[in-house]
Amino acid sequence: MERIRSYLPLWFMLPASVAVALFFLIPVFMTFVFSFTTMSSDTGILGSRYVVSDDTIRTLKGSGMDAALLEKLGSRIFTFDEAGLAALRKSNLKPAVVKEIAEKLSGKVYTSEKKLFNALKRLNNRPRSFKDRKSVSRSIVQTLKNREFKTAEEFRAGLASIGVEVAEDVFENLLDAANMSWKWTTSNYSELMASDFTGKILANTAFYVFFTLFFNVGFALLLALATFYMPSGQSKFFRAVWLIPRVSPSVIYIMLWRWLSFDNGFMSYVLGFFGVEPENWLNEYPWTFVIFANGFVGASMGMIIFASAVVAIPSDVLHAAEVDGAYKWQQIRRIILPLMAWPILFITTYQTLSLMTSFEYILLLTDGGPGFFTTEVWALNAYHTALSNYFGNLRYGFGATLAVMLVGVGIAMSLLYLRLFDFKKLVAEPQIEN
Repeated sequence: MERIRSYLPLWFMLPASVAVALFFLIPVFMTFVFSFTTMSSDTGILGSRYVVSDDTIRTLKGSGMDAALLEKLGSRIFTFDEAGLAALRKSNLKPAVVKEIAEKLSGKVYTSEKKLFNALKRLNNRPRSFKDRKSVSRSIVQTLKNREFKTAEEFRAGLASIGVEVAEDVFENLLDAANMSWKWTTSNYSELMASDFTGKILANTAFYVFFTLFFNVGFALLLALATFYMPSGQSKFFRAVWLIPRVSPSVIYIMLWRWLSFDNGFMSYVLGFFGVEPENWLNEYPWTFVIFANGFVGASMGMIIFASAVVAIPSDVLHAAEVDGAYKWQQIRRIILPLMAWPILFITTYQTLSLMTSFEYILLLTDGGPGFFTTEVWALNAYHTALSNYFGNLRYGFGATLAVMLVGVGIAMSLLYLRLFDFKKLVAEPQIEN
């Protein structure tokens, strides 16, 4: 029985340990691993992948590959073979059209879509609309370009389908150039260090975190202290009001900020009474709105923690200080703030890590703009790189590199805060003399 009791704490810790491993340790480890790969939407995530793209042809051209061969790699032919006719029968074309095509064009090969369309026009039951002619074209087209092959054998068969036979050494060169599978690399980190945009995004992140953190913690502390000295009913009301930004849906919350700041929004309407011309205030002062939009949400959480901490201070201590003649400001500076060192450490650390990794409100409000990287912060850049950008190629490996750097900075900031707030002293046992 005693043995079971000794292991009981471990059993209670097991669910939390599994959760931490599944949702933190393993994702962080996998992100670190991915940061050493060239993985992207072009390469795919699993297995081999060979694709002849425009980039592949340019690479081969730069290496001195035969121009006639490259022209064949990028060309298209239209063949009425068994596979093409089978695809036509599965299409939405009328049976009479498919039947005449099979009777009169079976085995025919056309080197361009224009020649194919001219042949179709000579049929009695010809495809009438351009959409139907394109349906025929798509069904019988044979091209190597932008087709995906899983193995080298499939790639060789693809070459044969367009009439390309090459020597083994040439085939190896083609295979290597068309290989779109991800590779192990350390170039992501060197590219990050050499990028002209790294400094700009790093400066944006430092600016955003510092000023928003100052607003979050400072305003939350002000709200907690102000409501502490209010009558009970009023303090509950004001705390509830300041919780509205946090409980509001993000999209609705940001829509209100955009309505507030647009040239036909609330700010322009009110300032119009004072002779101020309407303008898009969000475009003029993007950082101001980003900081305030994030700040009000962060301050609401800090207010809850700080208000609870102030209420937990024994009232006898404050009453004694008041009897001794201490004003409200003296009570705050000499009693309340020193006793709130632990909550302030927690909120400051939590908000710093949260601000460094969150980008939801910036994404909805400015999407990193206006302009080029005006409000683009590190976490948002990682999201754009790995999951959503204007260039089409989602770079999972490079996005993971950005995330790894963010984790490293977060750990360093946490250790710094623990040092500044003298964490050992905060958790030490009180020295009480008997």
